[in-house]
Amino acid sequence: MASATAVTTVGAAVGVASGDERGGEDIEVAVADPSLLVEISASGDTGAHAASLTRQAETQATAAEAAVRKAAEEAARKQAAEDALAKREQAEQEAREAAERAEEERLAREAEEAASRAAAAERTDFAVQSSYTKAEIQAMALEIVGQNQFQCFSNIVDHESGWDHTATNPYSGAYGLMQALPGSKMASAGADWQTNPATQLKWGLNYMNDRYGSPCGAWEFWQANNWY
Repeated sequence: MASATAVTTVGAAVGVASGDERGGEDIEVAVADPSLLVEISASGDTGAHAASLTRQAETQATAAEAAVRKAAEEAARKQAAEDALAKREQAEQEAREAAERAEEERLAREAEEAASRAAAAERTDFAVQSSYTKAEIQAMALEIVGQNQFQCFSNIVDHESGWDHTATNPYSGAYGLMQALPGSKMASAGADWQTNPATQLKWGLNYMNDRYGSPCGAWEFWQANNWY
């Protein structure tokens, strides 16, 4: 820091330069100690240098902060892309597994229906009776059709004949449990189609399987059209 003497000396020098009419003593003092001027000059340069360093540090800090933000944003973008890829792969895997399960279930249903049809075709040992109750006919149907398709089959018979194997439509002539039209079509399942509900049930199951794929397929059609 400049001394009081240095300040006085500088003031004197400035005064002469500005036309101050003081004596030569002032001039001599200013010239006699020039190192004080150097001291002041050096002090001024240090301040400027410090300010420059401060600005450089601030610029570097700002650049560093920007670099950190950019790196964080890039990391977040990369993580988001990886997460999205993982979710898509998981969704695709779940879709494949669901499709495989659906296919397995379809094959199992088809196998069950095929077994049911085979069993129905082989079942011919129902005792012939002079009359049948509704419960007896339903028990036959359960054996012939199978548990899996029975409810759909039963729904159709409920609507068509109410489980009366001799039911006849007075207008169209449709006959039997399934109201076959004409009733004689059921002869393909047995000559006793008019009196034997087991024969009618076998014919009805074959008809539903051939035309709609299953009794439940027939029932779905019936619901939409009120006939099958």
